[in-house]
Amino acid sequence: MSAVSSKPVSAQVLDAAIAWQLCLDCGNGSAVEQAEFAVWYAASEEHARAWLQLGMLDQRFSNTSIPARNALLAPRDGVQQRIRKIGGGLASVALVCGLAVFASKNYLPLGYWMADQRTATGEQRQLRLADGTVLDLNTHSAVDVQFDANTRRIILQEGEIMVETGHGDPRPFIVQTRDGSLRALGTRFLVKRESDGTRLSVLQARVAAQPENSGHETVYNEGQQVLMQRDSLGQMLALSPGADAWTRGMLVLDNVRLADMVRELNRYRRGHLGVDPQVADLRISGSFALNNVELALNALPPTLPVKIEQLTPWWVTVIPNPPKP
Repeated sequence: MSAVSSKPVSAQVLDAAIAWQLCLDCGNGSAVEQAEFAVWYAASEEHARAWLQLGMLDQRFSNTSIPARNALLAPRDGVQQRIRKIGGGLASVALVCGLAVFASKNYLPLGYWMADQRTATGEQRQLRLADGTVLDLNTHSAVDVQFDANTRRIILQEGEIMVETGHGDPRPFIVQTRDGSLRALGTRFLVKRESDGTRLSVLQARVAAQPENSGHETVYNEGQQVLMQRDSLGQMLALSPGADAWTRGMLVLDNVRLADMVRELNRYRRGHLGVDPQVADLRISGSFALNNVELALNALPPTLPVKIEQLTPWWVTVIPNPPKP
């Protein structure tokens, strides 16, 4: 790919290109849609560049991911109906296609789009609630705030938050997820939705955890963490060093697998960031700025036998770099 065609494009143009790819790949685009696409494509060199880069991604996917991608794209009417429910627009369409192209997901996270507060990929935000509670939202996170006369409740729909509860309010403070509830006991703590449960990390004081299908609470103290699932609580573990470093814009690692580092960095950027299995188990320590993932990746080759392979700005892989003979 030439230097011109590999030049990054804006997030807005990328979203539009992904939306057009979804529309045209469905196979039954109308003549009007095709004409509108031609106008969009010709309107800007940046539009054409984004379309070319997405085409190169399709070549990379050609044999392995098309079945999953087509499975998502096929029921077009159902996708359109769900998009209308959350307000429509290119951003919503781009989410559907982006999930197919970049992550091979097969669902649309309505809770994220309908939440009271949410952050985009790479964005972090701090909120101060009416009771004085400070709420930090990490990248691609979404919450609903439900305060009434009896309870202060935060529903974590997606992502990760840090809670520092306000003082002097007698109402219980609850963080609710699909896996259960977490009751603050005058405290500061992290809650993260993971693929297999909800992770609680207690930074200060105590938190009581109750799985969705359990009538029993277990209290966790400062410096402890646990994975909560709908039916049970996992093994209590010591808090990871730097667990709350993301609230200061940093990723702090202490002898972790390279694959785990890459997976964490991937939460803060658009597109695909992967690691070759041959180097996935290499260990890495250090501190990395989350607002510059590329800088963090460029710090790897001087210390590890790896190099960074970039097919497009949205498809990056950490691969082996064997020593020269």
